[in-house]
Amino acid sequence: MEYDDDSNYSSSSSSVEHLIVMVNGTGGSAKDWMFATEQFVTVFPDKVFVHRSKQNVGKLAKDGVDIMGERLAREVVEVIQRQPSMRKISFIAYSVGGLVARYAIGQLYKAPENETENEADSIGTIGGLLAMNFITLATPHLGSSGHLQVPILFGRTMLEKIASIVAPCIVGKTGRHLFLTDGTQRKDPLLLRMVEDSDEGYFMSALRAFERRVVYSNIVNDYIVGWRTSSISGDRAYIKMMTKLNEEYPHVVYEEDCHTCDQIGSSNIHDEMVRGLSSVAWQKVNVSFNSGRLIQYQAHSLIQVKYKSKHIKGADVIKHMIDHFLI
Repeated sequence: MEYDDDSNYSSSSSSVEHLIVMVNGTGGSAKDWMFATEQFVTVFPDKVFVHRSKQNVGKLAKDGVDIMGERLAREVVEVIQRQPSMRKISFIAYSVGGLVARYAIGQLYKAPENETENEADSIGTIGGLLAMNFITLATPHLGSSGHLQVPILFGRTMLEKIASIVAPCIVGKTGRHLFLTDGTQRKDPLLLRMVEDSDEGYFMSALRAFERRVVYSNIVNDYIVGWRTSSISGDRAYIKMMTKLNEEYPHVVYEEDCHTCDQIGSSNIHDEMVRGLSSVAWQKVNVSFNSGRLIQYQAHSLIQVKYKSKHIKGADVIKHMIDHFLI
């Protein structure tokens, strides 16, 4: 493994063509992706260049999804300029980092030079690179407001209302974005605006540009991000789970390829986001860390293997990601 600073890793940085951008969550850092980085570079020698974003850490994570997304977009452009051999790009993002990555690709999207009449056939690029994999782990795609979107609040309406008021005091503008309290009479909340293309960014065209889009979601013991918001599922969706899917991935309990939007009749804001995001196909992977008292409250970190010494039980999720990764 070679590296040119504390965030860029490759087996042979002069010849690789595939840039993988890893994005941390709120309160996290580039170090959170160290285990996954080592696995990717080991499995794909001479094929991948991993850049672990280091822009939105500490107090900067309070600036809001949009500002963090703009920072990430500028960072990616700089990496591409320093690595002229790059031809492909993938994003792997954790928790709120998934929202930041979605905003960033909306800024980085470049429409095809020869657009066709059929929008679905007009696939652009991300920063001028062929878009391959867009992967999120435990990301609150529908925000954190609503019943059981933040499981640690136990579905109690009063606690959920208090959380929506307190969150901006703790994580600033990012909290308002997560709890959808940033909307005005003239403008919808940011996360709702991010399910369509607009002057702010080509958010859906950017997602559509990727050959595959994947969400990894904890179905139990994630007390920070609920299953419905991380799996982009409507209020009436139910968790599909098997006791064991594959011996190689003991914590991956269900996979589903969603090619079309579910028929959602209601018009609440969460269902509007589900409809918008479901206009593109997603692979949905359910993960269950449901054995042992030591991991009861650690699913949100286990799914990323945030710290190898504490969260190695999640290694099979990283292996599943690598085994299905498009190079």
